[in-house]
Amino acid sequence: MESMNHELTECIINRAIGVFDSGIGGITVLKELIRKFPFENFIYLGDTARLPYGSKSPDTVRQYSLQNMDFLISRNVKAIVVACNTASTQIFETDYKNTPIYNVIDPGAKKAALATENKKIAVLATRATVAAGSYTLKIKLHLPDAEVFSQACPLFVPLAEEGWHDDPITNLIAFRYLQNLKSLDIDTAVLGCTHYPLLKSAIAKVFGNHVALIDSGEALAEELAIDFERSRMPQKTLFEHGSLTLCLTDAGQQFENLSLNLLSEVISIQPQFETVSVI
Repeated sequence: MESMNHELTECIINRAIGVFDSGIGGITVLKELIRKFPFENFIYLGDTARLPYGSKSPDTVRQYSLQNMDFLISRNVKAIVVACNTASTQIFETDYKNTPIYNVIDPGAKKAALATENKKIAVLATRATVAAGSYTLKIKLHLPDAEVFSQACPLFVPLAEEGWHDDPITNLIAFRYLQNLKSLDIDTAVLGCTHYPLLKSAIAKVFGNHVALIDSGEALAEELAIDFERSRMPQKTLFEHGSLTLCLTDAGQQFENLSLNLLSEVISIQPQFETVSVI
């Protein structure tokens, strides 16, 4: 019996961690996870055929997300990271089909509540995430007297997908979205869409260096580290770089080029690309 349990644990240890988003944005989360856990295996699913999620109804986002999670479970992952803020507003489970589930809202909200000094926090997100109000709710769980100001920035997603991360047009659009928040004396801003860290330079130009920008990917990686220590799931311990598979529901050279560029500083092996169906 001990031998069987040992073999089962070894099997789980070597399984990949599944990560999904609607497009390129979740690569910012994946990058932080690979940086923190370079020996783990990862499978990333970009639902590029159906992006963006931010303009979809809650029921549709929930349906897409469950299909994505079922796909990752079919690939025998040991955990699933919902690397999409919009999808995270519609995933309420902490486990799904006996698989641990992580969303980006909970750790991002907690980190923002800890970072603020004057308790004035901005949340930059898609329209769907703003409408759900999840960040405000979660931030106030940690800091009840916080003032939370939400701003939808829908054009940030296509700018990030286009690769216009530090472009004059991006700077202008960032100023247009964020100028009203400058007068509210915020000292912390949550990048409430995983695409938005790609535009961190443009956002920082509007707010200035005194405003802390909270990247949910970094906060999520810290949460996984704690759960590895608590043995919620076994951590791969072999000191060899893990594998990386990037799955897309609609193949595109733009995604491949951008993802390789974003991941270049944290990967040492060429990832495998696949075109898949999740329906």
